[in-house]
Amino acid sequence: MTEAIVVERTDPACVVVTLNRPEKRNALSLKLWRELASIFTSLEDDAQARVVILTGAGGYFCAGADISEFAEVRTGKAAGEIYEAAVEQCNISIQSLSKPTIAAISGFCIGGGFALAQVCDFRIADTSAVFAVPPARLGIVYSRHECETLLALVGLAKAKEILFTAEQFGIEQATAYGVVDQVADGDSNVLATAREFAARMTGNAPLSIKGMKLILNALAAGSAKDQQAEINAHIDAAIESDDYKEGVQAFAEKRRPKFRGR
Repeated sequence: MTEAIVVERTDPACVVVTLNRPEKRNALSLKLWRELASIFTSLEDDAQARVVILTGAGGYFCAGADISEFAEVRTGKAAGEIYEAAVEQCNISIQSLSKPTIAAISGFCIGGGFALAQVCDFRIADTSAVFAVPPARLGIVYSRHECETLLALVGLAKAKEILFTAEQFGIEQATAYGVVDQVADGDSNVLATAREFAARMTGNAPLSIKGMKLILNALAAGSAKDQQAEINAHIDAAIESDDYKEGVQAFAEKRRPKFRGR
């Protein structure tokens, strides 16, 4: 993996993935879209990881795609389709991760960066955060998946306003829209706030969270009926797990359970 994306496991239960191109405001090249997708896919099999935080270095979250390379990698229909497929796969790899994901946002959260944030389960930002989705100013169309996740996040009218105006907006408007779930205290680092938020989940049963995230995402996508067999399998696996036995025993003994994800 390149140093342009740093994976930190200081706390194995709370993995921090940092976009590390501050000189480019953490804009992502085609190579980095693919690398970020690979990182999140690999985290699915990381038994120690309970929550994943996505953030950016240098006071920026992500300014989106690296437009400086478009003349080489995004010219014409065929190249455009390859590029969009890489971006969508990256977004889906984050959205489909069975573990909670948190976007910790400072500075620019623009275009493709906004899409990365919107596919996370939660968004925590500080007062420096600036948001925008500018396809209407670039002559391109936000993808179906990106429109779908934005619609689910803010509703139809606000999604249209964000996309059609392509205007930048700050933390107050982002909070009012429902884009931001929590604003970091003025004296707090946004990553520290995100870690505190993550700590509220890391001690809970991973199989429970995995199953409930699956159900909630399926309900939001309108696919719960089609996924009923998969949902039932997760429910059955949880009730038969060692973690369920540990949870019941810990409750009886009036202590905090020690879940192992199995």
